[in-house]
Amino acid sequence: MTTTPILLGGRYEVGKLIGRGGMADVHLGHDTRLGRQVAIKILRSDLARDANFLTRFRREAQSAAGLNHPSIVAIFDSGEDENTDDQGMRRILPYIVMEHVDGHTLRDRLAEVGRLEPEQAIMITEDVLDALAYSHRMGIVHRDIKPANVMITESGQIKVMDFGIARAIADTAATMTQTHSVVGTAQYLSPEQATGQSIDARSDIYSAGCMLFELLTGRPPFTGDSPVAIAYQHVGETPQPPSAWQGAIGSDLDAVTLHALTKDRDARYQDAAAFREDLERVRLGRPISAAALGAGAAAGAAAGVATTQLLSTDDNATQLLPADDNATQLLPADDNAPTVVQPPVGDPTDLGDPTPQDTSDLPDVGRELGEGERNGRGGRAAIITIIIIAVLGLLGWGAVNWYTSQTPETIKVTVPDLRGMTEQQADGALASRNLQGESSRGASDAPEGQVFEQSPANGESVDENSVVAYTISTGPEALSIPNVTGKTSDEAIAELRKAGFTNFKVVSEDDPAQDKGKVINTNPAAGESVSKDALVELHVATGNVVVPDDLVGQDWAEVPVRFSALKLKPKKVDVETADKPAGTVLDVAKAGSAVPVGTEIEVKVAQAGPPTPSVTTATVTVTQEPTTPPPPGETKGG
Repeated sequence: MTTTPILLGGRYEVGKLIGRGGMADVHLGHDTRLGRQVAIKILRSDLARDANFLTRFRREAQSAAGLNHPSIVAIFDSGEDENTDDQGMRRILPYIVMEHVDGHTLRDRLAEVGRLEPEQAIMITEDVLDALAYSHRMGIVHRDIKPANVMITESGQIKVMDFGIARAIADTAATMTQTHSVVGTAQYLSPEQATGQSIDARSDIYSAGCMLFELLTGRPPFTGDSPVAIAYQHVGETPQPPSAWQGAIGSDLDAVTLHALTKDRDARYQDAAAFREDLERVRLGRPISAAALGAGAAAGAAAGVATTQLLSTDDNATQLLPADDNATQLLPADDNAPTVVQPPVGDPTDLGDPTPQDTSDLPDVGRELGEGERNGRGGRAAIITIIIIAVLGLLGWGAVNWYTSQTPETIKVTVPDLRGMTEQQADGALASRNLQGESSRGASDAPEGQVFEQSPANGESVDENSVVAYTISTGPEALSIPNVTGKTSDEAIAELRKAGFTNFKVVSEDDPAQDKGKVINTNPAAGESVSKDALVELHVATGNVVVPDDLVGQDWAEVPVRFSALKLKPKKVDVETADKPAGTVLDVAKAGSAVPVGTEIEVKVAQAGPPTPSVTTATVTVTQEPTTPPPPGETKGG
């Protein structure tokens, strides 16, 4: 057995299993690129084989990834990968990388404590409704709100998860018979979900009402032996107030809960914010909205009308008598005919009891019944129960068939022009016309962040709550710069045009790296990815180089090295001088000027002069004899 962990998308290591649901397994994961802990939800293999689902999954996961709210589990990434199972078969693994929440689900909490205190249930539901209000503004309907999709962190923070995933699965599901989670979990289905109608934000409100009911009472508003049976009740039965199961719940909280559970979506809360506001009023002891009070009163009246009496007249006839004398009776016609609903016939005294007003034959209150009485009454009670269940089943089946066979009124709306809008503006424009948005991203010449494509097109007439897909520009398509070094400018431009580029600029450069007229390099550099309309500079060699102007005062040995790199030829001219050390560069011809490659440049270099003659200086001493003047009168020389 290999211990190498599965690596999804080249970066996400799949760790131990930390959760399992009807549509996916959740693993602890590690993002090797960012070095953080994540949760990885790997969807069921049967969903992965559905091409329609994969398409919806990509879109919905991308939409949900744009949700940024403290009460929503963040989605970091999504994709599909391949893996080899134990039988050596290749299988596709659709996955979602999510924020790892250190905590437990609300379902786990209910399993542990049974039910929550009203104030705690209200506060949790308020946080869930905050998340729903935000997601609805962003154009995303959850479709599967339930305790299992709500996380409670170790610090008590509420996090709603699986946004977008439930929608992707619901929109590609053919029937409700696959799994309960395909179109929503049965205990929390809205009537419109159960009957296959279009879904909108108010469907999430109904599901949140079901969840609140369970938080308060420890049980959902409707239960049954199968998902279909529960769905029938969502469509046709009025829920009891939560206080019927938990007496400590006040009438205002009853009214708010029942208003959220109203069958007609137009009559229930129209947005999550209104639902949350009423819950906050209950928590703070303030008056709730008139709409919620009306729903509570209507539910109470319905419960009163539904109060019935079961009376047994004899072993062959059973009556179901409401408190009202004008109500109907359920009477079996004979042993072979089905039970039918018909009005009461004749006088009550004709039902076989000789003296119906005489109670002397009835057992005393509190008296223990004899064995014969217990057996007789037990048998009649069993028959009555069986008949009631059968009749209610037939009525429910007929009601649901009638309800589902009705064609809902179709409201047509005109698709707005979304081109040029931002994603937020597009979602707002669609929501104003009761349409849903489905965004994706793609390259185009339109400015980045603006819608440039939509389907259906602007001006088309579609059903209300239809989905309008639109694409947001990520900017022009990125192209890779080809390597055109060494080519002529004409050859380079032709190759760039072939690659898709249209904007060029030739820059002359005195560089000996290439021959005259050849491309030295490009800016952006070869291999870089840029938009097709980006400016590409071609640096082309002029065939010239600049003579260095910093060699004067340097040693001659530096000159050949520098000139060789520039493809210049130095011509050394020795100059005798006593002012500079031998070998010092005294002058460089044309320094700082551009000259053709290969030019000979004269460089004057100091050389020691010829030897200077040695001069000896002698000192000569001259002695002069004293002169005797002649005697007076005597002249010299005669």
